[in-house]
Amino acid sequence: MSSYGRVFKPFDIGPFTIIPEGEPATGCGIPIILGKKGAFGSGEHETTAACLEFLAGMGNLAGSKALDLGSGTGILAIAAVRLGAASVLAIDIDWKAAVSGVENIRLNDAEPRIATLCGELSCISGTTFDLILANIYAEIHLLLAPEMAAMTRPGGMLLLSGIPIQDKFDVQQRFLNQGCELVDSRIGEDFVTYLMRKPS
Repeated sequence: MSSYGRVFKPFDIGPFTIIPEGEPATGCGIPIILGKKGAFGSGEHETTAACLEFLAGMGNLAGSKALDLGSGTGILAIAAVRLGAASVLAIDIDWKAAVSGVENIRLNDAEPRIATLCGELSCISGTTFDLILANIYAEIHLLLAPEMAAMTRPGGMLLLSGIPIQDKFDVQQRFLNQGCELVDSRIGEDFVTYLMRKPS
């Protein structure tokens, strides 16, 4: 699912326009610029697209503190900032992804509001967020669900994707067992995306 070295043309997802580095950004939607050597997360994959569309549907994120877990290119972190998030922590265990994310954050002039970290979720244990974005493998959702729920503030949201259809019930039940509530879901061609809330 990597897109290293791949060249793409600008395209729209909801209100966003994904623009490769060096292409003009005039006359488009909310711009997100990505370098041409990005990690996974160019926006073309159905899980990334679903997350961007769900984010847009959430409206203004003004003042919110978000976590982008498994951040890849940083596209979801950048989108959250474009929608008003006050701060985003983008974390990925893959060094190349973390470096790609740093570069894309720079291209979008988002450094003041997005911090990046190469490491595991346990590195930031005890930190809480208004919104958690996690476009990651199903087995990681299952493993980290307790930590993710604990790190979500009461009333906060969790946007979960990267879940193959055959794993959707297991992942949903895992988060429900942590006290989260299902707000919305989208079943794509091969994957499902969940929007959940931690009750106040």
